[in-house]
Amino acid sequence: MVSHMTIALIGFVALCAVLIMVLALSMHMRHKYSPNLIGALMCFVLLETIPAMI
Repeated sequence: MVSHMTIALIGFVALCAVLIMVLALSMHMRHKYSPNLIGALMCFVLLETIPAMI
């Protein structure tokens, strides 16, 4: 059985991923940042969240 903390953690990670994608898209549309910066932000998020989920 899955604990409530695991469900909360997965929900929080999903919400943060959506918010970071919205931030990255708005940065790209407004300021014309390069895709390298957006890729670096996504790599940072993945490196921080994967160990938390294990």
